[in-house]
Amino acid sequence: MEPRMTRRGLIGTAAALTALGATASGASARPGAAALPPAKDEGTRQGSYEEQPLAGPGDWGVKNFRIPALAVAPNGDLLAAFDKRPVEGDAPAPNSIWQRRSTDGGRTWGEPEVVRAGNESTVPGEKTGFSDPSYVVDTETGTIFLFSVFSKDAGVVASVYGNDDEDRMVISANLSVSRDSGRTWEHRTVTEVAKPDDCRAMFASSGAGVQLRYGTHRGRLVQQFAGWFRNAAGGEDVAAYSLYSDDHGETWERGGRVGTEMDENKVAELSDGTLMMNSRENRRTGRRWIALSHDGGETWEDLHRDLSLVDPGNNAQLTRAYPEAPRGSAKAKVLLFSHAEHVPSTRANGTIEVSTDDGATWTRKRVFAPGDCGYSVIIAVGRDEFLLAYEGVGSAISVARLDMDWILSR
Repeated sequence: MEPRMTRRGLIGTAAALTALGATASGASARPGAAALPPAKDEGTRQGSYEEQPLAGPGDWGVKNFRIPALAVAPNGDLLAAFDKRPVEGDAPAPNSIWQRRSTDGGRTWGEPEVVRAGNESTVPGEKTGFSDPSYVVDTETGTIFLFSVFSKDAGVVASVYGNDDEDRMVISANLSVSRDSGRTWEHRTVTEVAKPDDCRAMFASSGAGVQLRYGTHRGRLVQQFAGWFRNAAGGEDVAAYSLYSDDHGETWERGGRVGTEMDENKVAELSDGTLMMNSRENRRTGRRWIALSHDGGETWEDLHRDLSLVDPGNNAQLTRAYPEAPRGSAKAKVLLFSHAEHVPSTRANGTIEVSTDDGATWTRKRVFAPGDCGYSVIIAVGRDEFLLAYEGVGSAISVARLDMDWILSR
């Protein structure tokens, strides 16, 4: 498929943007907020935003695509994964995980590569599906991990208790592993770890996980999950939790769970090594759940709603803007959050928000999709630049290259 590219760029004054906490109305942030990165040109901020379609209904003869994920491969390639959905449904539809690759910084994208193929057979007992990809990249070993749902005859709604991958009514957790920057993949399941006995259904949150950079747990790989757990009243709670690895993905452990009304959730490492969780709500009030972990995702505390982050009940992405920044530095405090800033229930108004104080406040924002906006993911790719993918009109997935100047230019 030939790329069709558009370009959006805006110029703003640098003077209005010199403090990290400058709000959209011009108010300054609380004391201690980090300083914004300097403009590329000291007189103006020249913003750059280049967007192109990644996958849409009818491309390659496929009915539907959904659920973007992004990663920077160890060799520098950019990877974008998504669901190939032949019958347009969530699990247990016979979906496959497809991936496109850019070798030129996101300017062009190659044809789809198959990471994990579902079986579209209509013969009872043969159908399988793989959905909702999320990348975790180990920068120390050059290994890529891609988590996804593995379904047979049941998705989240119909899944039963147990973690036997051979049980066709159990929703499972697939883990695909690549040691050559996503060219080839090996596959296994982590259902036994991800789905304990009191969990009826679970799945990895799509988009991107993290590798910790600071402190005792430096090098730890972390992928977030949401799970439906039996509660004492005979009902179910929807909790969030981490799967993490301290041996470069050879084995995975499950951290403690948090919350009762959670859903897809993401984490970012703050400037002091604390993990911040940001979660979609399962029961919707139009806001996001926040929790903190001081032990790398093993336990969580301070669960609360961030009333400043508006959300219609949608998957979003929390990420550190400068993952290589030194611990405790001003740049290490800068977070980005991509989401649909709209309530009560319409997934629209795709927005990137900026925090310069480790997520305590969100002081700048920029709309990238004023219309429909479903799931989104944003990652840092270096040199003050970022890669964004999102579901837009008609569930078509678009991918954009942008820089911090563009985000801050309005």
